[in-house]
Amino acid sequence: MATLIISVLLALACIYGVYSYIRKLRYGGGCCGEHEGAVKKVKVADRDKTHYPYETVLTIDGMTCSNCVRRVENALNQLDGVWAQVDLSSRKAAVRMKQPLPEDTLRDAVRAAGYIVLSVQNNQTAVSH
Repeated sequence: MATLIISVLLALACIYGVYSYIRKLRYGGGCCGEHEGAVKKVKVADRDKTHYPYETVLTIDGMTCSNCVRRVENALNQLDGVWAQVDLSSRKAAVRMKQPLPEDTLRDAVRAAGYIVLSVQNNQTAVSH
């Protein structure tokens, strides 16, 4: 009888493990994408780099997957005149701007998405194209 109970418990654990693995593959890692599908991307209408003379690089903490990247990009790209591209491996966001924006505006957008800006580099530096 004890063998039967142990066998049933092991079978249930295996089924749960396979189910969790399939969900992880389908929806992303164990963070923001665990219980929902992929986050839709906010598309930037103007993708001409020459229209964005200002660039800032943000180092961001807390990103662990592609959904995290998408959330940060979306938060920044929703700002008027901003085009952001985030790299998960370096934990950096290259933020191009048509007009200089206060550092706090960028930090607040990232914070609202659930992440923390650790540092800001080249803030409000005009980029020559």
